[in-house]
Amino acid sequence: MTLVGRLESAWYGGASAPWWTWPLAKLYGGVTALRRALYRSNVLKRERLDVPVIVVGNISVGGTGKTPLTIAICSELSARGWRPGVVSRGHGGTQREPLLLGHTPDPVQVGDESCLIRAGGVPVAVGRDRPAAARLLLAAGCNVVIADDGLQHYRLQRDIEICVIDGVRRFGNRRLLPAGPLREPVSRLVDVDFRVCNGDTADADEFAMTLRGGDVVNLLDGRTQRLEDFVGQSVHAVAAIGHPKRFFDSLRAAGIEPVEHTFVDHHAFVASDLDFADDLPVWMTDKDAVKCRRFAKSNWWRVPVRAELSSSFHDAVAARLQALRII
Repeated sequence: MTLVGRLESAWYGGASAPWWTWPLAKLYGGVTALRRALYRSNVLKRERLDVPVIVVGNISVGGTGKTPLTIAICSELSARGWRPGVVSRGHGGTQREPLLLGHTPDPVQVGDESCLIRAGGVPVAVGRDRPAAARLLLAAGCNVVIADDGLQHYRLQRDIEICVIDGVRRFGNRRLLPAGPLREPVSRLVDVDFRVCNGDTADADEFAMTLRGGDVVNLLDGRTQRLEDFVGQSVHAVAAIGHPKRFFDSLRAAGIEPVEHTFVDHHAFVASDLDFADDLPVWMTDKDAVKCRRFAKSNWWRVPVRAELSSSFHDAVAARLQALRII
C-alpha cells in the first residue's frame, strides 16, 4: 500500500495512523492555532474590501464540493441582482501575480477550478495575494466577492463563512493533518455562519446539498447525449479530483460501469494519460475536462453536475448580504 493509501485508511477506514504523524499533527495544530490567534488579535493584519466577502471552504482535505457550491451561489446571487466575482489562489496553476481571467483562460496558468468557474460567465481573479486579486474584481464592477477555498486564508477579512462538509466521509477520524484529514479542528465549525453538507445525511444545523447530473457533453464538438443512453455500458472514468470515489459511485448509481482511472488532484493531463488502447468512451468530470479539451477525441465526454440546495439556504445568504449592505 502506498503512503497516501495508508494515510487514507487511517483517516477514514479505522486503521491506526503511523506513529510519526502524531507529533506532526500536534505541531501542525499548534501553528494553526497560533496563526489564527495572531489574526484575531490584529497582530497579523486583515485586509477589508469595500464590498461584502463570502468565504466558501472546508476544514478537511479532499473534495467536498466547494466549487459546485461556489458556482451555485454566484448563479443565485446574479439572479437576485448582485454582481458576484470569485477570487482564488488558482490551485494547480503557475500564476503568482494577481490576474483577472479572460474569456478563455489557460488551466496550466490559472488552475482547473478557476477555469471551471469562469466558464459559467462569472468574473474570476487569481493570485497568491488574494486581497490584491480581489481588488481586480471590484475594478471590474463586482459588488460581492466569493473566496473559493478560502476558509483558512485569514488575511482577507470575511463577512460570511460557509463550510462544506462531505456527507459520506464527514471528518474521518477527526484528527489534524497528517494523523487525520482535518485542516482545522471540528470546533472551528462553531464560528462559521453556514454549514453545507454534500449528501443526504445533513445534521439539523446543516443545509443539505446534492450534486445532480444530467446530459453528458462531448469534449470535441459540444453535442449532448442523455446519460441514460449509456446505461449498462462500460466507460473509462477519469478523475483527478479530491474525492474520485464520489464520481465513480455516481456513475454506478446511474447504471454505468466505470473502468476507474484515478489521478492526483489537479493533475496536469497530457494526451497519453488517456490512451487506453480500446474504443470505450472516456468520461471525466468538468474540472478535468477543462484541461483535456485541447487534445480531446471524438469519444471523450464530460459529466457536468450542478449543486442543488434549498431556497432557504439562498434566502439566508441573501438576507445576510442585504443586512451588510444596509449597515
